[in-house]
Amino acid sequence: MSIELVKSATSADMQAVDQLIRSRLHSDVVLVRQVAEYIVSSGGKRLRPVLVLLSAGALGYQGQHHHELAAVVEFIHTATLLHDDVVDESSLRRGRDTANALFGNAASVLVGDFLYSRAFQMMVSVNDMRVMQVLADATNIIAEGEVLQLMNIGDADLDEAAYLRVIRYKTAKLFEAAARLGALLVKADAATEDAMARFGMHLGTAFQIVDDVLDYTGDAGEIGKNLGDDLAEGKCTLPLIHAMRLGTAEQAEVVRQAITHAQRDNFPAVLAAVQGSGALDAALEAARDEARLALEAIAMLPSNIHSDALRALTGLAVDRTS
Repeated sequence: MSIELVKSATSADMQAVDQLIRSRLHSDVVLVRQVAEYIVSSGGKRLRPVLVLLSAGALGYQGQHHHELAAVVEFIHTATLLHDDVVDESSLRRGRDTANALFGNAASVLVGDFLYSRAFQMMVSVNDMRVMQVLADATNIIAEGEVLQLMNIGDADLDEAAYLRVIRYKTAKLFEAAARLGALLVKADAATEDAMARFGMHLGTAFQIVDDVLDYTGDAGEIGKNLGDDLAEGKCTLPLIHAMRLGTAEQAEVVRQAITHAQRDNFPAVLAAVQGSGALDAALEAARDEARLALEAIAMLPSNIHSDALRALTGLAVDRTS
């Protein structure tokens, strides 16, 4: 029922957003069109544009700018995916070959740049300096998060606070911006704007923690990426942090060595350590805590189809298998 509620609250608006995305992907350069169309049409949950639409609707927005901003947010997200896959040397995303695997790293990076710049062109059309500030700041912080994550590669001593800092920069910041945009469109007061931003931040944090859990529980076909990718890249995610904290000395050492040496070959032993130490339950509890904080942030919203869908979205972000 939750997913049906979200779909019914956004289906008409998402059709408009999808049409806008298609039209704004146009470029006279054939390779730009090919790569951009490939990545945008590859599926995905479209959570970030949905969050723009629901936030605006929950606050009673009447207009069309939420379509433009939903597309902007999706373009920014898509650009980060293109760049991420190059940095991570990923070959699979959403169950398909990554753009860099098909078109090469250079094309992926440059088309990512095209999408960023197209997003900023679209922002201008809304003619709201505060909107531009929020999205420009978010884009900058996302880039900082990417660099932070790169600096943390192979660091088995990373603690939970440092991990949370990375995902709040890298992932949750765009969720935060998407939710804040709804408040900006209705010229809401500062308290409401802050509440919507906190909702988005906690929702995005919960979403990323669950993503990191799925690297050790999911089916590769269902979640659309290779299991153990994070481990192969030497990323110390929350399940691994908890496995080293909660597991036996032997389990902790297995995990530590795998992170330090970016060992996918040892994935079965790491998987056993993560699953046998209680690390997954601890990580999921952290995600649920974030979801609770997200719901608390929007407790003041009146009940309507959009605010009810926001609450449903919070549950969907945590209770999922892909």
